[in-house]
Amino acid sequence: MPELPEVEVVRRGLETHAVGRTIGTVEVLHPRSVRRHAPGAADFGARLTGAVPTSVRRRGKYMWLVLDTGDMLLAHLGMSGQMLVQPSGKPDEKHLRVRLPLSDGQELRFVDQRTFGHLMVDTAGEHPGVPSVIDHIALDPLDPAFVPQDLVRALRTKRTEIKRALLDQSVVSGVGNIYADEALWRAGLHWGRSTRGLSDAQALSLIAHVQDVMGEALEVGGTTFDGLYVDVNGESGYFERGLNAYGRRDEPCGRCGALIVREAFMNRSSFSCPRCQPAPARRR
Repeated sequence: MPELPEVEVVRRGLETHAVGRTIGTVEVLHPRSVRRHAPGAADFGARLTGAVPTSVRRRGKYMWLVLDTGDMLLAHLGMSGQMLVQPSGKPDEKHLRVRLPLSDGQELRFVDQRTFGHLMVDTAGEHPGVPSVIDHIALDPLDPAFVPQDLVRALRTKRTEIKRALLDQSVVSGVGNIYADEALWRAGLHWGRSTRGLSDAQALSLIAHVQDVMGEALEVGGTTFDGLYVDVNGESGYFERGLNAYGRRDEPCGRCGALIVREAFMNRSSFSCPRCQPAPARRR
């Protein structure tokens, strides 16, 4: 699933290609892709047609186009969603779900093989400029308003494993499986450590590593594993080459040489170094 760096790469592409262009007649080719838009596909298209995006924003793994009508087009890429910019008339992608023509002869195309992603039109909630349906989501580590000490306090309120807290969007948004494993490896912390057992210094160090690893991934276009994540031009990211833990099972740790291990976690996988990231006693 695309995580924060990948979504930010797409957001920047949309900002370049969509802002200031008028949206033409919208085509919804698969109703599941607008299933979260309660009034239905016809209303979805009607509220977008003729609107002009004025900016593109993001929080965590969500991004949205702010429209001159006061509405916002919210997008979540799910497992396999792609927001592509293509010339009008170019053959449709196999899994094209929604087409949004633009006044400059280009099209925004929402392509989604597994149809877990979605688009919807929403208005602001309690916080100005933020769609109401994601009003409850916490700030992400790359948000200019993010304060590390606030996250430390939020972690203190949890009685759970560190990684589970990092993936909790009400605690901090945008951190997914890949970057959680990478930050924990850098911090030398096992994913199963309790949030209550972290010192302030350890928590702040972990948060700094989360920010660093995401920033580095962003610089190289994100991480592409299965070919499903691409930017608006269809290009893959290259951060996979810099991963130290995630997906490296049975490969030597780049810090100590011990073999990276894979452990089951929340129907997913966690990757860590058994020497650099010793498991808590109950997991030994």
